[in-house]
Amino acid sequence: MPHIARNALAAVLTAVALTLASADAGAQAVAEEPINWTSFLGSDAGTSYSALDQINRENVGRLVPVWMYSMGAGIQNATPAVNDGVMYVIGTNDRVYAFDAATGRLKWTHGGGPADGYARGSASVTVGGGMVYYGTRDNHLTALEPATGEEIWDVQIEDRKQCFCTPSHGILLVRGKVIVGVRADNAHRGYINAFDAKTGRLVWRWWAVPGPGEPGHETWPEYLWKYGGGSTWYAGSYDPKLNLIFWGTANPQPIMGGTDPQAKLWTNSLVALDADTGKMKWGFQELPHDPFDYDSASEAMLIDAPVKGKIAPLVLQSVKSGYTYVLNRRTGALVSAYPHADYITWNKGLDASGMPIEPLRITKDEAQFICPSFYGSRAANHGSYSPKTGLWYGSSTEFCSKLIGVDPPKLREGHGYNAAKDEGVEKSPRSAPFIAAFDPVSGQRRWVVRTDVPNISSLMTTGGNLVFGSDMFGEVWALDAETGNKLWSFNVGAQSANSAMSYSVGGKQYIAVALGGGGAYPMRIKELWPDAARRMSPGGDLLIVFALHGEN
Repeated sequence: MPHIARNALAAVLTAVALTLASADAGAQAVAEEPINWTSFLGSDAGTSYSALDQINRENVGRLVPVWMYSMGAGIQNATPAVNDGVMYVIGTNDRVYAFDAATGRLKWTHGGGPADGYARGSASVTVGGGMVYYGTRDNHLTALEPATGEEIWDVQIEDRKQCFCTPSHGILLVRGKVIVGVRADNAHRGYINAFDAKTGRLVWRWWAVPGPGEPGHETWPEYLWKYGGGSTWYAGSYDPKLNLIFWGTANPQPIMGGTDPQAKLWTNSLVALDADTGKMKWGFQELPHDPFDYDSASEAMLIDAPVKGKIAPLVLQSVKSGYTYVLNRRTGALVSAYPHADYITWNKGLDASGMPIEPLRITKDEAQFICPSFYGSRAANHGSYSPKTGLWYGSSTEFCSKLIGVDPPKLREGHGYNAAKDEGVEKSPRSAPFIAAFDPVSGQRRWVVRTDVPNISSLMTTGGNLVFGSDMFGEVWALDAETGNKLWSFNVGAQSANSAMSYSVGGKQYIAVALGGGGAYPMRIKELWPDAARRMSPGGDLLIVFALHGEN
Protein backbone atom coordinates (compact mmCIF):
# COMPACT_ATOMS: atom_id res chain seq x y z
CA MET A 1 0.00 0.00 0.00
CA PRO A 2 2.74 2.60 0.72
CA HIS A 3 4.11 2.07 -2.79
CA ILE A 4 0.65 2.60 -4.31
CA ALA A 5 0.12 5.76 -2.28
CA ARG A 6 3.47 7.09 -3.33
CA ASN A 7 2.83 6.46 -7.02
CA ALA A 8 -0.68 7.92 -6.90
CA LEU A 9 0.61 11.11 -5.37
CA ALA A 10 3.53 11.21 -7.79
CA ALA A 11 1.10 11.01 -10.73
CA VAL A 12 -0.78 14.06 -9.48
CA LEU A 13 2.42 16.00 -8.87
CA THR A 14 3.78 15.04 -12.28
CA ALA A 15 0.64 16.35 -13.96
CA VAL A 16 1.17 19.67 -12.23
CA ALA A 17 4.86 19.71 -13.16
CA LEU A 18 4.09 19.17 -16.84
CA THR A 19 2.51 22.61 -17.01
CA LEU A 20 5.90 24.23 -16.31
CA ALA A 21 7.76 25.90 -19.12
CA SER A 22 10.30 23.52 -20.64
CA ALA A 23 14.04 24.06 -20.37
CA ASP A 24 16.07 24.75 -23.48
CA ALA A 25 17.58 21.50 -24.75
CA GLY A 26 21.28 21.27 -24.16
CA ALA A 27 21.44 24.14 -21.67
CA GLN A 28 24.01 23.16 -19.03
CA ALA A 29 23.60 25.01 -15.74
CA VAL A 30 27.19 25.94 -14.89
CA ALA A 31 28.64 28.99 -13.25
CA GLU A 32 28.20 32.05 -15.45
CA GLU A 33 31.50 33.41 -14.20
CA PRO A 34 34.01 30.54 -14.07
CA ILE A 35 36.62 32.80 -12.49
CA ASN A 36 34.53 32.59 -9.28
CA TRP A 37 33.35 29.77 -7.03
CA THR A 38 30.61 31.31 -4.93
CA SER A 39 28.97 28.37 -3.15
CA PHE A 40 29.58 24.95 -1.62
CA LEU A 41 29.23 22.97 -4.86
CA GLY A 42 30.57 25.68 -7.16
CA SER A 43 27.37 26.59 -8.98
CA ASP A 44 23.60 26.27 -8.82
CA ALA A 45 23.92 23.06 -10.86
CA GLY A 46 25.55 21.30 -7.90
CA THR A 47 28.15 19.61 -10.11
CA SER A 48 31.42 20.70 -8.40
CA TYR A 49 32.79 21.61 -11.82
CA SER A 50 35.00 24.51 -12.83
CA ALA A 51 35.25 25.40 -16.52
CA LEU A 52 38.75 26.84 -16.01
CA ASP A 53 41.35 25.04 -18.12
CA GLN A 54 44.65 26.88 -17.67
CA ILE A 55 45.68 23.98 -15.44
CA ASN A 56 45.28 20.86 -17.58
CA ARG A 57 46.51 17.34 -18.21
CA GLU A 58 49.67 18.55 -19.92
CA ASN A 59 50.91 20.95 -17.24
CA VAL A 60 49.33 19.82 -13.94
CA GLY A 61 52.69 18.35 -12.93
CA ARG A 62 53.92 21.93 -12.40
CA LEU A 63 51.30 22.64 -9.73
CA VAL A 64 52.89 23.95 -6.50
CA PRO A 65 51.66 25.66 -3.30
CA VAL A 66 51.61 29.45 -3.58
CA TRP A 67 50.07 30.39 -0.23
CA MET A 68 48.60 28.79 2.85
CA TYR A 69 47.00 29.78 6.13
CA SER A 70 46.48 27.94 9.42
CA MET A 71 42.92 28.43 10.65
CA GLY A 72 43.59 27.27 14.20
CA ALA A 73 43.36 24.00 16.06
CA GLY A 74 40.69 21.58 14.99
CA ILE A 75 39.51 19.64 11.97
CA GLN A 76 38.25 21.77 9.11
CA ASN A 77 35.09 20.81 7.21
CA ALA A 78 34.98 23.63 4.70
CA THR A 79 34.99 24.50 1.02
CA PRO A 80 36.21 28.04 0.29
CA ALA A 81 34.21 30.47 -1.85
CA VAL A 82 35.74 33.10 -4.13
CA ASN A 83 34.11 36.18 -5.62
CA ASP A 84 35.96 38.89 -7.56
CA GLY A 85 39.38 38.07 -6.19
CA VAL A 86 38.38 37.62 -2.54
CA MET A 87 38.26 34.23 -0.84
CA TYR A 88 35.85 33.54 2.03
CA VAL A 89 36.06 30.43 4.18
CA ILE A 90 34.61 29.26 7.49
CA GLY A 91 36.86 27.51 9.98
CA THR A 92 36.26 25.74 13.26
CA ASN A 93 34.20 27.57 15.85
CA ASP A 94 32.30 29.60 13.24
CA ARG A 95 35.14 31.98 12.45
CA VAL A 96 34.82 33.40 8.92
CA TYR A 97 37.96 34.55 7.10
CA ALA A 98 38.38 36.79 4.05
CA PHE A 99 41.64 36.68 2.05
CA ASP A 100 43.09 38.25 -1.03
CA ALA A 101 42.62 35.15 -3.17
CA ALA A 102 45.84 35.70 -5.14
CA THR A 103 48.25 36.47 -2.29
CA GLY A 104 46.64 35.02 0.82
CA ARG A 105 46.73 38.37 2.62
CA LEU A 106 44.15 38.29 5.41
CA LYS A 107 41.55 41.05 4.92
CA TRP A 108 39.31 40.39 7.94
CA THR A 109 37.87 37.76 10.26
CA HIS A 110 34.44 37.57 11.85
CA GLY A 111 33.09 35.62 14.82
CA GLY A 112 34.64 32.61 16.44
CA GLY A 113 33.42 31.09 19.68
CA PRO A 114 35.24 29.01 22.29
CA ALA A 115 37.45 26.37 20.68
CA ASP A 116 36.17 22.82 20.95
CA GLY A 117 38.25 21.20 18.22
CA TYR A 118 35.53 20.10 15.82
CA ALA A 119 32.83 22.72 15.81
CA ARG A 120 31.57 24.01 12.48
CA GLY A 121 28.40 25.43 11.06
CA SER A 122 27.36 25.08 7.44
CA ALA A 123 30.86 24.04 6.25
CA SER A 124 30.79 26.74 3.61
CA VAL A 125 29.89 30.30 2.87
CA THR A 126 27.80 31.54 -0.05
CA VAL A 127 28.55 34.88 -1.68
CA GLY A 128 26.20 37.01 -3.76
CA GLY A 129 23.92 40.02 -3.80
CA GLY A 130 26.46 42.08 -1.92
CA MET A 131 26.59 39.79 1.12
CA VAL A 132 28.37 36.75 2.55
CA TYR A 133 26.07 34.13 4.12
CA TYR A 134 26.90 31.29 6.49
CA GLY A 135 25.26 29.04 9.06
CA THR A 136 26.49 28.61 12.62
CA ARG A 137 26.81 25.64 14.94
CA ASP A 138 24.19 27.16 17.28
CA ASN A 139 21.74 27.11 14.34
CA HIS A 140 21.77 30.72 13.20
CA LEU A 141 21.94 32.12 9.68
CA THR A 142 24.14 35.20 9.36
CA ALA A 143 24.80 37.77 6.63
CA LEU A 144 28.05 39.78 6.51
CA GLU A 145 29.28 42.79 4.59
CA PRO A 146 31.90 41.43 2.12
CA ALA A 147 34.39 44.31 2.34
CA THR A 148 34.57 44.54 6.13
CA GLY A 149 33.05 41.38 7.63
CA GLU A 150 30.58 43.44 9.65
CA GLU A 151 27.33 41.69 10.51
CA ILE A 152 24.30 42.87 8.53
CA TRP A 153 21.71 40.52 10.03
CA ASP A 154 21.49 37.34 12.09
CA VAL A 155 18.49 35.09 12.63
CA GLN A 156 17.97 32.02 14.75
CA ILE A 157 16.63 29.27 12.50
CA GLU A 158 15.44 27.14 15.41
CA ASP A 159 16.42 26.68 19.05
CA ARG A 160 19.36 24.28 18.98
CA LYS A 161 18.76 23.31 22.60
CA GLN A 162 15.37 21.95 21.56
CA CYS A 163 16.16 20.39 18.18
CA PHE A 164 19.88 19.67 18.57
CA CYS A 165 20.17 20.66 14.92
CA THR A 166 22.41 22.82 12.74
CA PRO A 167 22.20 24.36 9.24
CA SER A 168 22.87 22.30 6.14
CA HIS A 169 26.33 21.89 4.64
CA GLY A 170 25.93 24.45 1.89
CA ILE A 171 23.49 27.27 1.20
CA LEU A 172 21.75 28.30 -2.02
CA LEU A 173 21.18 31.93 -3.04
CA VAL A 174 18.14 32.02 -5.34
CA ARG A 175 16.03 34.95 -6.55
CA GLY A 176 16.67 37.13 -3.54
CA LYS A 177 16.31 34.28 -1.06
CA VAL A 178 18.81 32.31 1.01
CA ILE A 179 17.83 28.63 0.94
CA VAL A 180 19.16 26.44 3.75
CA GLY A 181 18.40 22.96 5.04
CA VAL A 182 18.87 21.30 8.42
CA ARG A 183 21.16 18.64 9.89
CA ALA A 184 19.81 16.50 12.73
CA ASP A 185 20.37 12.77 13.12
CA ASN A 186 17.77 12.47 15.86
CA ALA A 187 14.05 12.79 16.55
CA HIS A 188 13.44 15.99 14.60
CA ARG A 189 11.18 16.92 11.67
CA GLY A 190 13.28 17.98 8.69
CA TYR A 191 12.68 21.00 6.46
CA ILE A 192 14.07 23.47 3.94
CA ASN A 193 13.88 27.20 4.71
CA ALA A 194 13.95 30.27 2.49
CA PHE A 195 14.97 33.60 4.07
CA ASP A 196 14.84 37.03 2.49
CA ALA A 197 18.44 37.70 1.44
CA LYS A 198 18.33 41.38 2.44
CA THR A 199 16.57 41.14 5.79
CA GLY A 200 16.70 37.55 7.03
CA ARG A 201 12.89 37.35 7.21
CA LEU A 202 11.52 33.82 6.79
CA VAL A 203 9.76 33.62 3.40
CA TRP A 204 8.72 29.96 3.32
CA ARG A 205 9.39 26.59 4.91
CA TRP A 206 8.88 23.21 3.26
CA TRP A 207 8.47 20.27 5.64
CA ALA A 208 10.02 16.95 4.64
CA VAL A 209 7.34 15.21 6.74
CA PRO A 210 3.84 16.30 5.65
CA GLY A 211 1.53 17.56 8.39
CA PRO A 212 -2.18 16.74 8.85
CA GLY A 213 -4.21 17.42 5.71
CA GLU A 214 -1.14 17.47 3.45
CA PRO A 215 -0.59 14.79 0.78
CA GLY A 216 1.62 12.06 2.18
CA HIS A 217 0.67 12.53 5.84
CA GLU A 218 -1.25 9.26 5.66
CA THR A 219 2.06 7.42 5.13
CA TRP A 220 3.12 8.16 8.73
CA PRO A 221 2.12 6.61 12.06
CA GLU A 222 0.44 9.31 14.11
CA TYR A 223 2.87 9.08 17.04
CA LEU A 224 5.94 9.67 14.86
CA TRP A 225 5.39 12.37 12.24
CA LYS A 226 6.22 15.36 14.47
CA TYR A 227 9.69 13.91 15.04
CA GLY A 228 9.94 11.95 11.82
CA GLY A 229 13.37 12.83 10.41
CA GLY A 230 14.05 13.67 6.78
CA SER A 231 16.95 16.03 7.46
CA THR A 232 18.22 18.02 4.46
CA TRP A 233 21.94 17.72 5.19
CA TYR A 234 23.63 19.02 2.05
CA ALA A 235 23.21 21.87 -0.39
CA GLY A 236 20.52 21.63 -3.03
CA SER A 237 20.66 22.82 -6.65
CA TYR A 238 18.61 25.22 -8.76
CA ASP A 239 17.39 25.36 -12.37
CA PRO A 240 16.63 29.02 -13.26
CA LYS A 241 14.68 28.08 -16.39
CA LEU A 242 12.26 25.90 -14.45
CA ASN A 243 12.58 28.02 -11.28
CA LEU A 244 12.88 24.77 -9.35
CA ILE A 245 15.04 23.86 -6.36
CA PHE A 246 16.16 20.23 -6.12
CA TRP A 247 17.04 18.82 -2.70
CA GLY A 248 17.57 15.40 -1.15
CA THR A 249 16.20 14.24 2.21
CA ALA A 250 17.57 11.83 4.81
CA ASN A 251 16.21 8.77 6.57
CA PRO A 252 13.07 8.64 8.71
CA GLN A 253 13.08 7.95 12.42
CA PRO A 254 14.02 5.58 13.94
CA ILE A 255 17.52 6.12 12.56
CA MET A 256 17.78 2.37 11.93
CA GLY A 257 15.34 -0.49 12.33
CA GLY A 258 11.69 0.06 13.24
CA THR A 259 8.57 -1.98 12.64
CA ASP A 260 6.23 0.58 11.05
CA PRO A 261 5.75 -0.50 7.42
CA GLN A 262 4.55 2.86 6.07
CA ALA A 263 6.51 4.64 3.33
CA LYS A 264 7.11 7.78 5.45
CA LEU A 265 7.02 10.40 2.69
CA TRP A 266 9.09 12.48 1.94
CA THR A 267 12.09 10.93 3.66
CA ASN A 268 14.79 9.27 1.50
CA SER A 269 13.51 11.33 -1.41
CA LEU A 270 14.57 13.77 -4.09
CA VAL A 271 12.12 16.66 -4.29
CA ALA A 272 11.61 19.63 -6.62
CA LEU A 273 10.29 22.83 -5.01
CA ASP A 274 9.04 26.06 -6.55
CA ALA A 275 11.71 28.60 -5.62
CA ASP A 276 9.19 31.40 -5.01
CA THR A 277 6.69 29.55 -2.83
CA GLY A 278 8.41 26.40 -1.55
CA LYS A 279 5.54 24.29 -2.89
CA MET A 280 6.56 20.81 -4.02
CA LYS A 281 6.21 20.30 -7.76
CA TRP A 282 7.24 16.66 -7.68
CA GLY A 283 8.89 14.13 -5.41
CA PHE A 284 10.55 10.76 -5.93
CA GLN A 285 11.02 8.52 -2.90
CA GLU A 286 14.01 6.26 -3.44
CA LEU A 287 13.61 4.05 -0.36
CA PRO A 288 10.25 3.84 1.45
CA HIS A 289 10.57 3.08 5.19
CA ASP A 290 14.38 3.13 5.25
CA PRO A 291 15.60 0.97 8.19
CA PHE A 292 19.31 1.16 7.24
CA ASP A 293 20.18 4.87 7.69
CA TYR A 294 20.57 5.17 3.91
CA ASP A 295 20.04 8.91 3.54
CA SER A 296 19.11 10.34 0.15
CA ALA A 297 20.40 13.73 1.26
CA SER A 298 23.37 13.91 -1.12
CA GLU A 299 23.84 16.49 -3.87
CA ALA A 300 21.40 16.69 -6.79
CA MET A 301 23.49 17.31 -9.92
CA LEU A 302 21.75 19.05 -12.83
CA ILE A 303 22.98 17.76 -16.16
CA ASP A 304 21.80 17.72 -19.76
CA ALA A 305 22.47 14.39 -21.46
CA PRO A 306 21.13 12.26 -24.32
CA VAL A 307 18.12 10.06 -23.57
CA LYS A 308 16.84 8.00 -26.50
CA GLY A 309 18.75 10.19 -28.90
CA LYS A 310 17.57 13.56 -27.55
CA ILE A 311 19.16 15.91 -25.04
CA ALA A 312 17.05 15.90 -21.86
CA PRO A 313 17.15 18.02 -18.68
CA LEU A 314 18.13 15.58 -15.94
CA VAL A 315 18.89 15.52 -12.23
CA LEU A 316 21.28 12.84 -10.99
CA GLN A 317 21.54 11.74 -7.38
CA SER A 318 23.97 9.13 -6.09
CA VAL A 319 23.01 8.01 -2.56
CA LYS A 320 24.22 5.98 0.43
CA SER A 321 22.25 2.85 -0.48
CA GLY A 322 24.66 2.09 -3.33
CA TYR A 323 22.30 3.23 -6.11
CA THR A 324 22.21 6.22 -8.45
CA TYR A 325 18.93 7.68 -9.72
CA VAL A 326 18.45 9.81 -12.83
CA LEU A 327 15.19 11.75 -13.21
CA ASN A 328 13.74 14.19 -15.69
CA ARG A 329 13.99 17.43 -13.77
CA ARG A 330 10.87 18.92 -15.39
CA THR A 331 8.55 16.06 -14.46
CA GLY A 332 10.28 13.85 -11.89
CA ALA A 333 9.88 10.84 -14.18
CA LEU A 334 12.49 8.13 -13.62
CA VAL A 335 14.93 7.89 -16.53
CA SER A 336 17.28 5.27 -15.09
CA ALA A 337 18.51 3.78 -11.82
CA TYR A 338 21.59 1.63 -11.38
CA PRO A 339 24.07 0.44 -8.75
CA HIS A 340 27.22 2.52 -8.42
CA ALA A 341 28.51 0.25 -5.63
CA ASP A 342 29.98 -3.17 -6.41
CA TYR A 343 28.38 -5.16 -3.60
CA ILE A 344 24.80 -4.63 -2.40
CA THR A 345 23.05 -7.12 -0.12
CA TRP A 346 20.15 -5.17 1.41
CA ASN A 347 17.84 -5.94 -1.52
CA LYS A 348 17.63 -7.96 -4.73
CA GLY A 349 17.84 -5.05 -7.12
CA LEU A 350 15.41 -2.37 -8.33
CA ASP A 351 12.20 -2.83 -10.28
CA ALA A 352 11.22 -0.82 -13.35
CA SER A 353 9.88 2.01 -11.20
CA GLY A 354 13.13 2.26 -9.22
CA MET A 355 11.71 0.60 -6.09
CA PRO A 356 13.84 -1.91 -4.14
CA ILE A 357 13.00 -5.58 -4.65
CA GLU A 358 12.58 -7.60 -1.43
CA PRO A 359 14.49 -5.32 0.93
CA LEU A 360 15.77 -6.94 4.12
CA ARG A 361 13.96 -6.34 7.41
CA ILE A 362 15.82 -5.52 10.61
CA THR A 363 14.44 -7.62 13.46
CA LYS A 364 15.52 -8.53 16.98
CA ASP A 365 15.84 -12.22 16.01
CA GLU A 366 19.09 -12.25 14.04
CA ALA A 367 21.66 -9.70 12.84
CA GLN A 368 21.48 -8.88 9.14
CA PHE A 369 24.62 -8.50 7.01
CA ILE A 370 24.08 -5.17 5.22
CA CYS A 371 26.16 -3.95 2.29
CA PRO A 372 26.82 -1.07 1.95
CA SER A 373 27.20 -0.40 5.68
CA PHE A 374 24.99 2.10 7.45
CA TYR A 375 27.77 4.61 6.69
CA GLY A 376 26.75 4.17 3.05
CA SER A 377 28.60 3.53 -0.17
CA ARG A 378 29.17 7.27 -0.06
CA ALA A 379 27.95 10.06 2.20
CA ALA A 380 29.44 13.52 2.60
CA ASN A 381 32.05 12.83 -0.08
CA HIS A 382 30.13 14.34 -2.97
CA GLY A 383 30.81 13.54 -6.61
CA SER A 384 31.28 15.75 -9.64
CA TYR A 385 29.99 15.98 -13.21
CA SER A 386 32.02 17.32 -16.14
CA PRO A 387 30.04 18.62 -19.13
CA LYS A 388 33.33 18.44 -21.06
CA THR A 389 33.66 14.65 -20.73
CA GLY A 390 29.95 13.96 -20.21
CA LEU A 391 30.82 11.74 -17.23
CA TRP A 392 30.08 11.86 -13.52
CA TYR A 393 32.71 10.87 -10.99
CA GLY A 394 32.16 9.27 -7.61
CA SER A 395 33.44 6.85 -4.97
CA SER A 396 32.26 3.72 -3.21
CA THR A 397 33.48 2.70 0.26
CA GLU A 398 32.73 -1.02 -0.15
CA PHE A 399 32.37 -2.09 3.45
CA CYS A 400 29.45 -3.65 5.27
CA SER A 401 27.81 -3.78 8.71
CA LYS A 402 25.74 -6.13 10.84
CA LEU A 403 22.50 -4.70 12.23
CA ILE A 404 20.10 -6.21 14.74
CA GLY A 405 16.86 -4.77 16.05
CA VAL A 406 16.53 -3.35 19.56
CA ASP A 407 13.77 -1.68 21.55
CA PRO A 408 13.88 2.07 20.81
CA PRO A 409 14.20 4.58 23.64
CA LYS A 410 11.50 7.05 24.63
CA LEU A 411 10.68 9.38 21.72
CA ARG A 412 11.82 12.91 22.60
CA GLU A 413 12.55 15.75 20.20
CA GLY A 414 16.25 16.36 19.68
CA HIS A 415 17.25 13.04 21.22
CA GLY A 416 18.53 9.89 19.59
CA TYR A 417 15.88 7.42 18.50
CA ASN A 418 17.22 4.12 17.24
CA ALA A 419 15.59 0.72 16.84
CA ALA A 420 18.72 -1.17 15.72
CA LYS A 421 22.34 -1.38 16.75
CA ASP A 422 25.59 -1.95 14.93
CA GLU A 423 27.24 -5.29 15.71
CA GLY A 424 30.38 -4.54 13.75
CA VAL A 425 31.67 -3.58 10.32
CA GLU A 426 33.44 -5.77 7.77
CA LYS A 427 35.16 -5.33 4.44
CA SER A 428 33.11 -6.19 1.41
CA PRO A 429 33.88 -9.84 0.57
CA ARG A 430 33.77 -9.09 -3.14
CA SER A 431 35.17 -5.64 -3.82
CA ALA A 432 37.84 -3.15 -2.79
CA PRO A 433 36.91 0.55 -2.46
CA PHE A 434 37.22 2.64 -5.60
CA ILE A 435 36.82 5.89 -7.50
CA ALA A 436 35.12 5.64 -10.90
CA ALA A 437 33.88 7.57 -13.91
CA PHE A 438 30.32 6.73 -14.98
CA ASP A 439 28.10 7.36 -17.95
CA PRO A 440 25.40 9.39 -16.16
CA VAL A 441 22.39 7.74 -17.81
CA SER A 442 23.42 4.10 -18.22
CA GLY A 443 25.80 3.83 -15.27
CA GLN A 444 28.42 2.14 -17.44
CA ARG A 445 31.88 2.70 -15.99
CA ARG A 446 34.46 4.40 -18.19
CA TRP A 447 37.27 3.67 -15.75
CA VAL A 448 37.81 2.46 -12.17
CA VAL A 449 40.66 3.23 -9.76
CA ARG A 450 40.89 0.94 -6.73
CA THR A 451 42.05 2.71 -3.56
CA ASP A 452 43.98 1.42 -0.52
CA VAL A 453 41.18 2.58 1.78
CA PRO A 454 37.80 4.17 1.02
CA ASN A 455 38.08 7.56 -0.67
CA ILE A 456 36.42 9.95 1.77
CA SER A 457 37.21 13.16 -0.09
CA SER A 458 34.77 14.99 -2.31
CA LEU A 459 35.70 15.38 -5.97
CA MET A 460 36.00 18.36 -8.31
CA THR A 461 36.35 18.30 -12.10
CA THR A 462 37.72 21.05 -14.34
CA GLY A 463 37.75 22.19 -17.94
CA GLY A 464 41.37 21.03 -18.02
CA ASN A 465 40.07 17.42 -18.01
CA LEU A 466 41.16 16.84 -14.44
CA VAL A 467 39.57 15.27 -11.35
CA PHE A 468 40.87 16.68 -8.05
CA GLY A 469 40.59 15.04 -4.65
CA SER A 470 42.54 14.29 -1.49
CA ASP A 471 43.00 11.40 0.91
CA MET A 472 43.68 10.12 4.41
CA PHE A 473 47.41 9.82 3.67
CA GLY A 474 48.01 13.54 3.30
CA GLU A 475 47.92 13.79 -0.48
CA VAL A 476 46.05 16.25 -2.66
CA TRP A 477 45.92 14.72 -6.13
CA ALA A 478 44.67 15.07 -9.70
CA LEU A 479 43.49 12.29 -12.03
CA ASP A 480 43.07 12.34 -15.79
CA ALA A 481 39.32 12.72 -16.27
CA GLU A 482 39.40 10.53 -19.41
CA THR A 483 41.49 7.63 -18.08
CA GLY A 484 41.72 7.84 -14.28
CA ASN A 485 45.52 7.92 -14.39
CA LYS A 486 47.08 9.86 -11.53
CA LEU A 487 48.89 12.86 -13.04
CA TRP A 488 49.90 14.83 -9.95
CA SER A 489 49.96 14.70 -6.17
CA PHE A 490 51.36 16.79 -3.35
CA ASN A 491 51.72 15.58 0.23
CA VAL A 492 50.43 18.24 2.59
CA GLY A 493 51.00 16.15 5.71
CA ALA A 494 47.38 16.15 6.91
CA GLN A 495 44.36 14.04 6.01
CA SER A 496 41.52 15.64 4.11
CA ALA A 497 37.94 14.77 3.22
CA ASN A 498 37.03 18.18 1.85
CA SER A 499 36.43 19.29 -1.71
CA ALA A 500 38.99 21.14 -3.76
CA MET A 501 37.74 24.22 -5.62
CA SER A 502 39.12 26.40 -8.40
CA TYR A 503 39.07 30.09 -9.32
CA SER A 504 40.98 32.65 -11.33
CA VAL A 505 42.44 36.05 -10.42
CA GLY A 506 44.19 38.26 -12.98
CA GLY A 507 44.09 35.50 -15.56
CA LYS A 508 45.78 32.95 -13.27
CA GLN A 509 44.01 29.77 -12.19
CA TYR A 510 44.27 28.48 -8.62
CA ILE A 511 43.26 25.26 -6.84
CA ALA A 512 42.41 25.49 -3.12
CA VAL A 513 41.52 22.97 -0.43
CA ALA A 514 40.92 23.27 3.30
CA LEU A 515 42.47 20.22 4.94
CA GLY A 516 40.26 18.27 7.30
CA GLY A 517 39.47 14.79 8.54
CA GLY A 518 36.79 12.32 7.57
CA GLY A 519 34.51 12.19 10.61
CA ALA A 520 33.96 8.61 11.85
CA TYR A 521 35.56 7.02 8.80
CA PRO A 522 39.20 7.10 10.05
CA MET A 523 38.14 5.00 13.04
CA ARG A 524 36.49 2.41 10.80
CA ILE A 525 39.46 2.44 8.41
CA LYS A 526 41.75 1.60 11.35
CA GLU A 527 39.52 -1.38 12.15
CA LEU A 528 39.29 -2.79 8.64
CA TRP A 529 42.53 -1.68 6.95
CA PRO A 530 44.99 -1.59 9.90
CA ASP A 531 48.15 -1.86 7.78
CA ALA A 532 47.14 1.05 5.55
CA ALA A 533 45.87 3.04 8.54
CA ARG A 534 49.38 3.13 10.00
CA ARG A 535 50.29 5.45 7.12
CA MET A 536 47.36 7.81 7.71
CA SER A 537 48.16 11.44 8.40
CA PRO A 538 46.66 13.37 11.33
CA GLY A 539 43.71 15.70 10.89
CA GLY A 540 44.42 19.11 9.43
CA ASP A 541 43.63 22.76 9.95
CA LEU A 542 45.41 24.27 6.95
CA LEU A 543 44.01 26.17 3.99
CA ILE A 544 46.37 25.57 1.06
CA VAL A 545 46.31 27.13 -2.43
CA PHE A 546 48.13 25.84 -5.55
CA ALA A 547 49.02 27.37 -8.92
CA LEU A 548 51.31 26.52 -11.84
CA HIS A 549 55.00 27.08 -11.20
CA GLY A 550 56.47 29.65 -13.54
CA GLU A 551 53.13 31.21 -14.55
CA ASN A 552 52.77 34.98 -14.08
